[in-house]
Amino acid sequence: MTFGVVMLCHTAFDRAAAVARFWAEGGSPVVIHVDARAAGDDAKTFISSFSDLKNVSFSRRFPCEWGSFGLVAASLAASEQLLAHNADVSHVYLTSGSCLPLRPHAELAEYLESEPATDFIESVTTDDVPWIVDGLSMERFTLRFPFSWRTQRRLFDGYVKLQRRLGVRRRIPTGLAPHLGSQWWCLTRRTLLSILQDPRRAEFDRYFRRVWIPDESYFQTLARAYSVRIESRSLTLSKFDIQGRPHIFYDDHLQLLRRSDCFVARKIWPHASRLYEAFLDKKTTVQERAEPQPGKIDRLFAKAVERRIYGRPGLYMQSRFPVLDHENGKTCAPYSVFQGFADLFENFDGWMAKTIGTRVHGNLFAPGQIAFAGRDPEFNGALSDSAALRDYNPRAFLTNLIWNTRGERQCFQFSPRDLQVLNRFMATDPNAQISVISGGWAIPLFRSARPFAALRAEAALLQRTETDHLALLRSPSVKARVRIWTLADFLENPMEHLQAIIDEINPRAPRRVAEVPRMVDLRGFGQFLQNLKNQGMQPTLMGDFPVDHDWRAVSAPRDRPYLVR
Repeated sequence: MTFGVVMLCHTAFDRAAAVARFWAEGGSPVVIHVDARAAGDDAKTFISSFSDLKNVSFSRRFPCEWGSFGLVAASLAASEQLLAHNADVSHVYLTSGSCLPLRPHAELAEYLESEPATDFIESVTTDDVPWIVDGLSMERFTLRFPFSWRTQRRLFDGYVKLQRRLGVRRRIPTGLAPHLGSQWWCLTRRTLLSILQDPRRAEFDRYFRRVWIPDESYFQTLARAYSVRIESRSLTLSKFDIQGRPHIFYDDHLQLLRRSDCFVARKIWPHASRLYEAFLDKKTTVQERAEPQPGKIDRLFAKAVERRIYGRPGLYMQSRFPVLDHENGKTCAPYSVFQGFADLFENFDGWMAKTIGTRVHGNLFAPGQIAFAGRDPEFNGALSDSAALRDYNPRAFLTNLIWNTRGERQCFQFSPRDLQVLNRFMATDPNAQISVISGGWAIPLFRSARPFAALRAEAALLQRTETDHLALLRSPSVKARVRIWTLADFLENPMEHLQAIIDEINPRAPRRVAEVPRMVDLRGFGQFLQNLKNQGMQPTLMGDFPVDHDWRAVSAPRDRPYLVR
């Protein structure tokens, strides 16, 4: 006993010819169906190239458009011819011209001989099919589909909508339970003859002619009615992307295909010469029996599908621009935002850079200027300090900055004076660490020599801006790590608060901060706030500042309590 092969071919005839010879020279009778639409000299040359092989023949030709009954009709005609002329065939293996055997012919023959009554065909109910993507499930069996989905899309969609509106429902033939699965199967002679010779075959064929994609349901459904034992899996390795399109295997997939232990794989790129040479080599020795295990490579394909859907965290590409708030991570790495610190401390960015060992930027979103670390005119990834370019797309500016410096934490200053368009973006970004000293914006006003009336108006505007920002940072939708102090609270113990920030940025820091950066002179700041109140502007974000308090000195770091055992 041996197994026969049915091949459905429509293109790349040179590769299909090599594969057909592999099967035939191994001892299997081969019946080839050539798509009726494949005209021309290539098809004629292909058909006439097997004159030296007596066990290769060609079946009646049908047009085989995707999703049409032509594929089923071709499979039926070729199978009928194969069984009629080869009484010793125990199984029929359905393949395509783009399929490639991965193991020696003798291994597959031995495997099928050990499973004489088993039909290898993926066959599951519509409720259990996980691979239908934006398609029809049970409706493919209860509606009619006379129009091509690919070439007559508007008619196809319109007719489906019309049937739904009219409540049209086709009657499924009595005794059939619709099943779906891969069209590439290996059926026993008994099961296949039962399908071909069934007295109701004309009824079944008539019904399935108007089923959508019948090659994925005809044999899968009828095999359930006749099979003694179904192994619901295909011996052919085929993988599909998120859109339901088959993955194509190339030369660099050689080792991947070998690891699968599958007997056949599709779809193979016609120009993958290395694959065809390696797997069609007749010198390959028969190995110890191994069960096909496509699961060995499923993890890699799952990663590919995940990358296709979500991309890389924080990377925005023209080919896969994400929907707002559905990105795979707004940014690719943690970063820190300091608000009010540069107002309170002199050269805060320089001190922070020295303390945590990385570059710290100034105000990246200040109107009219970008203060990169070291005041460089350009930064990683050719980011320019041009405010006009930044303002064209501030979100892209920030995400590019983080992406271009992967492996190095980015820190920058922020202020109510800066552009506020990214406040929500940063607040809902889990990678953001936002530290705010509320009311710190008042310190530059206090130190300014401008007329008090102008200072009062600016203070009112900045307080409204920061109030809105703080309300956002305290909302339930925030995903950033947020710390907020009033200016008065922060000044009570600046060393402890700075240490908490640095510990989060660099938890492996070898030692604690020994001193805080130099603080600006705040003598008279309390009186300044009182003057704002006297002029009718109520400062509310700085905390409680007594008018006569002297803020020149910073509290010494408090020793933490410890327990002596």
